[in-house]
Amino acid sequence: MGIKLAKTAGFCMGVKRAVDVVLDMAGKKNAGAIYTYGPLIHNPQTVELLRKRGIVPVRSLDEFDQAPPGAAMVIRAHGISLVERRKIREKGFRIIDATCPKVAHVQAIIRKHAARGFAILIAGDREHPEVNGLLGFAGEAGMVLSGSDDVDRLPELPKVCVVAQTTQSLEEYAAIVRRVKERFPEAVVFDTICDSTETRQTEIKALAAETDAVIIIGGRNSANTRRLAELATLQGKPAFHIEASNELQTIEIEPYRRIGVSAGASTPNWIIDRVMDHLTGRMGKREEFLRRLFKIWVFAVRTDLYSAIGAGCLSLAAMLLQELPVNPLHILTSSLYVYAMHVLNRFINRKASSISSFREESYLLHEKIYITIALFSMILALGASLIAGPGPFILLFIISVAGVLYNTPVLPAGWRFQSLKDIPGSKNISTAIAWASVTALLPWLETGPKLAPGVMTAFFFVAGLVFIRSALSDILDIQSDRLIGRETIPVLIGEKKTLALLEGVSVLLFLLLFAAYPAGWTTSISFFLLTCVFYIWICFKLYDRRSGFSGVVLEGLLESGYVIAGIGALLWLWATGIFAA
Repeated sequence: MGIKLAKTAGFCMGVKRAVDVVLDMAGKKNAGAIYTYGPLIHNPQTVELLRKRGIVPVRSLDEFDQAPPGAAMVIRAHGISLVERRKIREKGFRIIDATCPKVAHVQAIIRKHAARGFAILIAGDREHPEVNGLLGFAGEAGMVLSGSDDVDRLPELPKVCVVAQTTQSLEEYAAIVRRVKERFPEAVVFDTICDSTETRQTEIKALAAETDAVIIIGGRNSANTRRLAELATLQGKPAFHIEASNELQTIEIEPYRRIGVSAGASTPNWIIDRVMDHLTGRMGKREEFLRRLFKIWVFAVRTDLYSAIGAGCLSLAAMLLQELPVNPLHILTSSLYVYAMHVLNRFINRKASSISSFREESYLLHEKIYITIALFSMILALGASLIAGPGPFILLFIISVAGVLYNTPVLPAGWRFQSLKDIPGSKNISTAIAWASVTALLPWLETGPKLAPGVMTAFFFVAGLVFIRSALSDILDIQSDRLIGRETIPVLIGEKKTLALLEGVSVLLFLLLFAAYPAGWTTSISFFLLTCVFYIWICFKLYDRRSGFSGVVLEGLLESGYVIAGIGALLWLWATGIFAA
C-alpha cells in the first residue's frame, strides 16, 4: 500500500494566523479572560484544547450581561458583520480582530460596491459564518446564491456585483458567474476564492486521479473539508471523510493499493499525523518480506526500542573516539538507561497534554507492561554501571535523579516556572547532556578519568547529534506544542531560526570531526562518523511534514542518525583490521 499526503493538507494561512493570535495572547502574563466569537476553527478537538488554555468559544453575546473586566473577544478568521462588532463593543469586550485578510478583502469589496448602489450577490453556503458576516457588509443589497439555479429566481437588478465565499468550489462559482453574466451582462465579478482553496481543490483532483481511494480529514461542519470530499468523489474515487484516526477502524482500506490523504483548512497537524500513522500501521498485510521488515522497524520506533538501540550505537562510537577498549557493559547500560528514561518521561508528561502521539495508543493499552519494563531496565542499568565501577554508578545515579527532578515541581510557588521542564528550550539541552553523559562519560570514568581532547570530542559529538534530532522533532511538533503551551526552541524562536541554528550546530560538528584526527584528539574513526553529519543534512530536507511521511516514519528517520554512527564505528573496526585480529 502506498500513502501520499497532499502538500496543502492542514491549516491555511487564515486559520493559522487566528490560532497564533489567541495562543500569543494566552502566553502573556495577566492576559485576562479570552473568548472567541464562535468556535475559532471547525475542529472540535482543537477547540477543546484551546478551552483548556482558557480560550472559551461564545455562541451568543446573550450569555453576557456585561463583559468581565479586561476580557477580550477574538473575531475568528471567518469575520463578522459591522452590527455584530458594535454589539461586542457595547458589551464592554476588547476586540481582537483575527479575520483572515482574504475575507477582509471581500468585506471591503462588498462595502464599497453596496455604497455605490450595487446589488451584492454572494456565492456560498447560506449558513456559513463567513457568508453571514459578508451579508452584514452588504445590508439590504445582499443576496446569497447557493447554486446557478438561484440566479433564475433573482429580480431584475440594475447594477450587480458578484463575489464568492473564500472557500467556495471553483466549479460552482464558475457556473454561477456564467449564469449571472447571461442575465446581467454588465455585472461586476470578483475572483475572491482564496488561493489556498484553489490550490487545495486542484491538488485533490490530481491526488484522486493517481490513487485508488482518498481520505479527507476534518470537521464535518467544515465547508471546505466537505468540498474536498465531494471533489474526490466526482473524480470517480471512493472518498472517506473522517474527523479522527479512530474512524479508520470501520473502513476497509486493505483493498486499495494507493491511498491519498488530504485535510481541510481547520485540521491541525497532530490529527493528520495520527491518521498517517494509523495507515502506516496497516500497511503490508499482504506484502513481501521488505514490508514486514518495515513493520518491525516501525514497531521499534513506536515502542522506543529504536532509541535504545541508537543509544548503544552512540556508546560504541564514543568509546572508539576516546580510544577506549570496547566494553559491551557500557553499550548495554546506555541502551537500558535511555529506554527507561524515555518511557517513564512519556508517562510523567502524558497528563500535560491530551494530544495523542503515534505512541499513545500502544502506551495506553499496555501501560503497566511499559512501566514495569522501564523500571526493570533502570534497575539493570544501575546494576551494570555498578559492575563497571563506582564512578559510572555515581554518574548514572546522579543523572537519573536529575531526570526525575526535571519533571517535578521544585521551584518556589508563584514563579512562572514550577519545574525545570517548564523553562523554555530546556528539554533539548537537558536531553543532549543526559545522552552524552551516559554514552561518553561513563566509559571514561571507568578507565580512570583524565581530561583529554578525545573525551570532549566524544561528548560534543553525541550532544550535538542528540540536540539536532531533538530540535528537529520539535519543529515537526511545533503546532501541537503551541496549542498545549509547551515552550520548545522552535516555539520560542520560530521554525526558520531553529533550522538555521541546527544547521550551524551541524557545521560545527563537521569541523570538529574533520579536525579531530589530524589534531591527534581521536582515532581516524572521526572521518567515518562524518557520515552522521551528511545524514543530518539530508534530514533537514525532510523536516517539513509536506514530505508526505507519517510522524512515526519521520521520527524513525531522525533517530537513524544514531544507528548510522554505530554502523560507521563497525565499518571503522573492520577497515582497521581490529575484527580480523
